[in-house]
Amino acid sequence: MIAAQDVLETRYHVRLLRGAELALDSVPGMALKSTIYKTELQIADMDRHYYADHALTIACHPSETDERMMVRIAAFALFASERLEFCKGLSDTDEPDLWSKDYTGAVQTWIEVGQPDERRIAKASSRAEEVIVIAYGGRTSEIWWQGVRGKVERLRNVTVWSLGEGVAASLGALAERTMRLQCTVQDRAAWIGNTVSEPVAVEWTVFKAPENV
Repeated sequence: MIAAQDVLETRYHVRLLRGAELALDSVPGMALKSTIYKTELQIADMDRHYYADHALTIACHPSETDERMMVRIAAFALFASERLEFCKGLSDTDEPDLWSKDYTGAVQTWIEVGQPDERRIAKASSRAEEVIVIAYGGRTSEIWWQGVRGKVERLRNVTVWSLGEGVAASLGALAERTMRLQCTVQDRAAWIGNTVSEPVAVEWTVFKAPENV
């Protein structure tokens, strides 16, 4: 039998652990909740004739860097539409970073940021009308692409871009909890900036373009 004193000590230690967890949650930089960023994004996309202002709320997962978060915002700017929205991202492996759905709930556009494996891309290809992967990291993206290329090239509705060396880092330098950003797209070139610094030239290489279906 478990002695009553042992039960009391166990309950006491549980309370101590819970108190320690609450204390950690109150320490800046140690909380496990996502950080919320607010962005007013003005888009002038002359290639697609898309001109709009978007008020965005972005949840930055504790394990997500400023660079990755800003690449997500860049992805939104480059493929913006009335129905494009941020998903749970790193908080939910069943969702992409961004997607748009039609009025029936069917996924039209599925956007992944980073270097997903070929199985995830293939699964997305079967769920959405089009899949867009935006890799970043320069040389590491080229190595990743060589690893998945054989299988991904067979997926007709998939587009793969790789951002230029240093683009993600330059975008990350723009990150603030509250942002006002402008994105201009013209002749397959894009610039993203704020009101106080030089805009970042968002350059990319097309690893794979979608095939006509």
